[in-house]
Parts: sequence; structure tokens; C-alpha cells
Amino acid sequence: MTDVAEPLQNWSGTYRYQAAKVHHPRAISEVQLLVSSRGSLHAVGTRHSFNAIADATELISLAELPGEAVINTENQTVTVPARMRYGALAVFLQEAGWALSNMASLPHISIAGSVATATHGSGNRNPTLASAVTAMTLVTGTGDLVHLDRDSADFPGAVVHLGALGVVTDLTLVIEPTFNARQDVYQGLPWDALTGSFEDVMSSGTSVSAITDFASDTVLLLWVKTRLINDESRDMPGELFGAIGATEQLHLTPGNDPLHCTPQLGEPGPWYERIPHFLLGYNPSTGAEIQSEYLIDRRYASQVINTLREFGPQIAPRLRSAEIRTVAADDLWLSPAYGRDVFGVHFTWRPEGEAVNKILGKIEPALAPYEPRPHWGKVFSSNFEFEPLYPKLADFAVLCERYDPKGSFRNSYLARTILGGGVAA
Repeated sequence: MTDVAEPLQNWSGTYRYQAAKVHHPRAISEVQLLVSSRGSLHAVGTRHSFNAIADATELISLAELPGEAVINTENQTVTVPARMRYGALAVFLQEAGWALSNMASLPHISIAGSVATATHGSGNRNPTLASAVTAMTLVTGTGDLVHLDRDSADFPGAVVHLGALGVVTDLTLVIEPTFNARQDVYQGLPWDALTGSFEDVMSSGTSVSAITDFASDTVLLLWVKTRLINDESRDMPGELFGAIGATEQLHLTPGNDPLHCTPQLGEPGPWYERIPHFLLGYNPSTGAEIQSEYLIDRRYASQVINTLREFGPQIAPRLRSAEIRTVAADDLWLSPAYGRDVFGVHFTWRPEGEAVNKILGKIEPALAPYEPRPHWGKVFSSNFEFEPLYPKLADFAVLCERYDPKGSFRNSYLARTILGGGVAA
């Protein structure tokens, strides 16, 4: 076990961790010892969050913990070490003839961190990535090693845990036989088509993303990913809802190299090279950026989009790109999709913190009537009252008292949001 004093930043360089020490345990027993002997701790993974959710006085890195992915063909599951990235797992599964049903836009993110924050991909019928979890093991605040599965009463509350219950060491995920997919990009979708036929547009593929700056005359891009049944080719039209099919590879952000993106133009290929937006071997997204996202009941999609268009002239100068996606409902207590089908409005901002906070201070009050749930790992600025947004929040607080009675994992972020009165400044 190594104690390292090293200043850490998140992957985009826009959040600097306050932790004075980072521990790199090489065995689960060392994690248990750390938790039993230290005060304020938190697990840190690939550092893809944009706020203090994974910060504390001292951090535990999972990077050197042992463990390999193991497939159970009978149960159609894979058990993975918490530190593993989705991209690495995807390659492992593909080589063995298996697949995940869904992935996020970035394959670079750790599985444990993505699950803990209810990170998601896209698709009207695709829930959060955490919904694929069937079991997990974690070191609790008492230093005990606890295993939970779908038969455990605590399971729905523990999967999306924000790091508040302990340090996850492994997870078991549902898998399925491998499949191929294609990706087609369309340009210039009329706004009326998106707001007037939102469900139809967003169901035109297995996974659909609308890319915009909210100021342009049209939706800039419509990103359509389609699963190929039995690897049969499927023709896509040259025009879709008034948008025209692209004839060259494109990036989500104008001016960035499309080489970093997964193949488009309808070229069939393995699921893991089509479902994410970006390839594992390249820098994802833009790099130097701040991200925000709000998950909102899908029935309000048209109203919310029109509201944001009113702010378009203020949003666009601060923006690299914005993305609208859909996520299916789940039953995980702290998932932003808990109990309702949602759509997400994701903002990739320029790395200008003060300006971003200023525009969020205008956008969030306008969205408030629609009860937006902010993504736990991204930047949000207004005073959110989380208790009305999450019906099981009080039950989750009870879980925290039981799993972490000393408050070892209760960092400043949790105190400001869900465990300190329910309001985030």
C-alpha cells in the first residue's frame, strides 16, 4: 500500500481535488485497514466527474487492486473489478463473443464510478448503466466486506450510492451475445420536427442523440445508432424528419477531429465501436471542458427545449456542444431516472467556470417547474431541494447511517446535497 501526496485534477483539468493524500492499496484487506483507521475518505476512479463528489481529506485509488473480469456463461453475467474501464471490458467481452446492451458516450470511464453516479447512454428503452448491475461487493465504513445482489433488500438503494456507502471492489453485470450496429449522422434537423415529434425522432434508432447549440436555426446533428438484428444490414434513408444524411465523418463539436469518433456513414461494426461516441484510443470529447446535465420527465421535452432555445444566444458563446438523449426509467433510489422515463440535456461548456456558473444561474430557475434532476457527477449551481426529487432519499440516509456509522465517506459534497439538509449551494 502506497501513500502518495500528489495533487490531482479531473480528466479535463477543470476540477482540482483538495485531498492531501492518495492511497493505492494492492489488496482488499488494505482497503479495509484504511477505512478502519482513517477519518475522511473517498474512493476515486478515472476522475471523470466535474465536481467534488469523489473528493475528501484522503482518497483511495482502485487502480492497483487485483482482479480480472470473469464471465459466467450460464447466468449471462460478467464480474469485473471496480477499477476496470468500460472500454477495456468491451474488448474483453467481444473477444469472448459477448456484449453489454448499452454504453455511455465515453468508453474511458470506470465501471464503479459510472454505476455510483447513474451515468447513462441513450435510448428510449435503455436505462442507466447501473441497471445492468446484478451484484456488488463493497468495503463499508466499518471495514466490513459486504456482498449485495438483487435479492438483497438494500440493493435498489445501494447501487447508485455516490460513494456514500463504502468502497466498491467488484460488480456483476448482465451481458448478452455480441451483436453489430451501425451509426448514421444527419444534419439540419428542423426544430419543429424535434419538438413536435420528439418520441418519434428519438425512437428512429436504438440510440439517438440530438446535437445543438440552442441558437442555430436547426438542430445541428442527429446521431442515430441502430442495432443490426442477426447482423443483417438495415437501410437508412438519406433524409430523416427533414434532416439530411451526412456524407463524411463528423465530430460532435465543430472543429474537432472526427478521427476520435466511432465510425459513421452506416458502416456496420461491433457494438462497442458504435454505441459510444468516442474511440477508447483517442482523447474523448474536447478535453478542456466543464459538463452539466439535467434529467427531466420525458413528457416535458418540447416545453424544455423551447425554453432553452430562448436562452440560445446566451448559451452558445459558452458552449462546445449540447446533447439531448433519452433514458428509460429504473428502480434505483438515487438514479435520475428513478420511477420515470426521462430525457437528458447535456452541456459541454468551455472551461470558463465563472461564466458557466452565471449561465446555469439563469437556466436552472427556468427549468425548475419541470423538476430537473442534475447528473450527480457534473456541475450544477442553483439551490436544489433533492428530497422532492428523490422519494427514497430519507431511506438512503438510513442506509448511510447503517453502512457508514462513523461518517467516514461523508464528504463536503454529500453534506451540501443529500446528507446535509437536502440543499446544494
